[in-house]
Amino acid sequence: MLNPVEKRPACQRCLRPLRTCICGLVNIHDNRLELLILQDEVESTNAKNTAGLLHLSLKNSLLYVCNADEAIAPAHLNDLLFSRHKHPLLLYPPTIDAHALGLQLPAPAPDMEKITPDNLRLVVIDATWRKSRKMIYLNPLLQRLPRVALENPPESLYLIRKADNKNQLSTLEASCYALQQLEQGCVDYSPLLASMREFVARQTAFRPV
Repeated sequence: MLNPVEKRPACQRCLRPLRTCICGLVNIHDNRLELLILQDEVESTNAKNTAGLLHLSLKNSLLYVCNADEAIAPAHLNDLLFSRHKHPLLLYPPTIDAHALGLQLPAPAPDMEKITPDNLRLVVIDATWRKSRKMIYLNPLLQRLPRVALENPPESLYLIRKADNKNQLSTLEASCYALQQLEQGCVDYSPLLASMREFVARQTAFRPV
């Protein structure tokens, strides 16, 4: 019997237990538009989380794990968002009650005809809906970011976690569709979505009968 303080052997790349290693699902995609994933630390250890597979599969991505119940230091968040003179865009729906909550309004979206994908940075929040709202509430820099919305995304493949609404996508799906939209289809993300289907199938297989 394992000592309670001992951890199961983990993969040094995906950091998951060897039994559930996802490295075989990784397909490297050379995304032109950089992706920044702000991940709630609770999600970082959730077996059903898709952000790890997403991060490993994108050549131009950064995954930053934070405590969703605490603000990110403004200077550090500013560097994450604006380093190398990138123009950050937040993938997040409009905050309908922003005024009542005292939130700052998002800046207007930049003229996409004058900015190439190489100069953009897509920011996604990997957290539950409640935690993502709290993260935005605690970080005024996130409140002020221009936002991007998905245009007619397909139904979600993510059938292993309960969604807050029927149109909710996983972090991996939403990011792929947003990148494809902003890059105007110059990168094919279908292999990564196929890997997610296999990921979902594996997680389903681990469910107790």
